[in-house]
Order: sequence, then structure tokens, then C-alpha cells
Amino acid sequence: MRTAAKLASVALISALAGCSTLADLNPFSRAEKRNPPAALVDFKPTMTARTLWTASVGRAGNFVFTPALSSGYVYAAGSEGTIVRVDAATGRQRWSISAGMPLTAGVGTDGNTVAVAGEKGVVLAYDVEGKLRWKAQASSEVLSAPAVGQGLVVVRSVDNRVTAYDADTGARRWFLQRTTPALTLRSAPGIQIVGPTAFVALPGGRLLALATASGAPRWEVAVGDPRGATELERISDVAGMPLLIGRDVCAVSYQGKVACFDAVTGAPRWAKEFSSDVGLAGDDRFVYAADDKGAVTALSRESGAGAWKNDKLAYRRLSAPAALGNAVAVGDYQGYVHFLSRDDGAFVARVSTDGSSLTGTTPLNDGKTAIFQTQAGALVAVAAE
Repeated sequence: MRTAAKLASVALISALAGCSTLADLNPFSRAEKRNPPAALVDFKPTMTARTLWTASVGRAGNFVFTPALSSGYVYAAGSEGTIVRVDAATGRQRWSISAGMPLTAGVGTDGNTVAVAGEKGVVLAYDVEGKLRWKAQASSEVLSAPAVGQGLVVVRSVDNRVTAYDADTGARRWFLQRTTPALTLRSAPGIQIVGPTAFVALPGGRLLALATASGAPRWEVAVGDPRGATELERISDVAGMPLLIGRDVCAVSYQGKVACFDAVTGAPRWAKEFSSDVGLAGDDRFVYAADDKGAVTALSRESGAGAWKNDKLAYRRLSAPAALGNAVAVGDYQGYVHFLSRDDGAFVARVSTDGSSLTGTTPLNDGKTAIFQTQAGALVAVAAE
């Protein structure tokens, strides 16, 4: 089951303790019964796509694991506790260690510290050679990859508490508590640290900018305003990783909007009605988003106006996109990576991975290569020319 499709609610957990499943409450599973995934369409490739390398890290289980890239190395983790460092150019493994416990999220790194999240909210930090530096205890389970930067390891736990730990010692530096909505997606909204600011995606449709030195809010904006008669209709969580591009920070929410804001002041640039449970990609011209119905859309960075939309991947449960030169790459639930034209969204190439889901993941992207982590535990680097 994809992690982003599982719902978490403190009230519902106790009320439904005698039930065998939450499937009847899950809007994604109901949609899949009504709308089966679209068959793959045939097309004539106009770009050459290839797999550059693959590496093994271990299964993701019921969690979303996103790798991290720094100084020419990829760091990745799996649910059974494996953490690996591989060469980003070749996929050659440099080291592999065991965390000694199951993991629920990873990885964050700044090139000096490598951080992951273990079961029951344990945060673990290593040096870049894989030596354990410290362990700390978060207030609850951590599903989002830790963010590392400015001498901090910053995590958001499922009780909506954002906590910063000293990257060298693990001492808690600050924390900030936000109210948890009654019902949320069991997903992994991300944190980006850029200079003295941490941009934090939150349940309830909020995007928060915090001063890394103190944890004080710089600004907070609504990406999606919860609305509707039921708690299911009111789910409006920000999805995926906030996108920093130029002076803008952009984000997307489920049953909400895709929007861009001034990264310094939080002033709105533009907003457009949208619904997505994965993140964004962008380049100098467009912001790219995959919606919860499987359509991929390009929006003008300047105005948010729609440039193109490809709806031929309907209900194939997509990953976040990756912008790769003249193409946009997106993965699906069967492990295919689809390359779309940056100019008009037409299919230009396709590659397969290991056949397991890429749903909900955020691929690494250096502008030329995208690195996906599959549910079955493979790191796959792909490119199109």
C-alpha cells in the first residue's frame, strides 16, 4: 500500500480499533476502484532514454524513502535499517551499514552529517563515513526525511512538532509545535534548509518559514485552505518537498492549490487550484506538478498560467516530477519512468526500472540525471538525450 494513501487520525484510531481495515475511509483506494490505472500508450520515442546505473538499498516497506545527494555521493536508506553511500556517477557502493533498527524515513545530508529516522521517533546521525555520531528521541514517529544544514538536523514528527538538533552533538536546540488536523495523509511532507531559513511543509495546507538560528517563524502561508462538510473533504496537506527556485518558494497541497511565494517575505506570487499528494519540480520557465488523478501539468513560473497538460497517465499513481533539460521525468506505480517534452508535454521516451512502485517518491535531480528509489529497494539513475 502506498504510504501517501494511508490516513492517520488520533480520533479515528481509537474509534475504529475493532475494524480490520481503513480502506472504506481511504479516498485514494475508492478512486482506484472507480478509475483503474490507464494503459500505457504507444508512441514513437524522440529522445534516447537509458538507465545509467542501479544499486541496492533495501525495501521501503510501507514508508516513503527519498535519497539525498551531496559532494558527488548519493545516500539512501531502506525500512529494514540499511543505509548506503554510492558514487553518484557510477552507482558503485562506497559503504553499507545497519542502523540496528527499522527505519521510517531518510535521508538528509549536508555533506558532513547524514541523518535518518528510526522506529518510534528515534533520530540517528552519522558522519559521511558511516560512523554513528548520536541518537535523539523525537516526540513521535517521523515520516519525513530529516533536513540537514546550518549545523542542525531538523525533523517534523507526526504530532506536527518541528525540532532542531545540533548536528555535532544531538542536543536539542529548539522546537516549534503546530496543531495537528483531525485527519491527515500519512505522507512525508518535506523540509528544505536554504541559508538561514528552513521551509517546512505541514499538514492542513500550511507552508512555514523558520529562522534556523532560533526556530522563530519568519512567515506562514496557506497553500490549501481546508474546506468541506466532512473531515475527508477537509484534508489539505502540503505534499512533497518545497521547491526553491530563484527568489521563489513553491508548494502544492492535496485538495488545495499549487502556489509560489516570495521566499524572503512570504508574499504571494500566484496560486492555482490543484490537488496533489506528491511534490513539484521546476526550471527557469515552468513549475511542473503531477495531480492526484495522474495528469502532469506545466505552469508558468511567472504567472501560474497553464502551458500544457498530459493526462495519458491517469490514475497510475505518480511520483513527483524531475526537470531534466528538455524533458520532465515522472515515475509510476509499475516502476516505469516516463519522459515528457518540456515544450508541450508529449511523451518522448520511457524506461522501466524493477517493476515496483515509484509512487510518492521525490527523485534526486541534478538537471541531467534523475535518481529514483523503488519500493522494492533499488536506486535507479536514468537520463534522456
